[in-house]
Amino acid sequence: MKHLLLPFDGSPSATRAARHAAELAALIPGLRVSLLHVFDPVTLAPHGALVRHEVESRYGAAAAALMAPAVQVFESAGVSVELHCRAGASASEIAQYIHEAGCDAVVMGTRGMGPLAAILIGSVATRVLQTVDVPVTLVK
Repeated sequence: MKHLLLPFDGSPSATRAARHAAELAALIPGLRVSLLHVFDPVTLAPHGALVRHEVESRYGAAAAALMAPAVQVFESAGVSVELHCRAGASASEIAQYIHEAGCDAVVMGTRGMGPLAAILIGSVATRVLQTVDVPVTLVK
């Protein structure tokens, strides 16, 4: 494993996934770790269509603030991380980032939406698992 991705939305399960990923990363010297937050495009709608670099430049500080708890977990484990943000459908943006950045593993939380919601709309974690061709570790 050379490049690990942790999609992070600030949820309790994402924070638990950060702790698991940090423990794993501490065992693998030189492992590159990326944290990715995907903004819902509806929350960005007042700003119109933004290209990827505009999202990062305009919303990078907000993403960094949201990911601060995960960064603290990694720093406590002595692991440095890279922060990234995107806007769009979470599962497809995560899959695209994995492909573009060459990630070879993913650790992510599940939100526990409940069985009915998961059946009706599915979860981001399930869609990522079905879409990508790298190992995905899901943390409850």
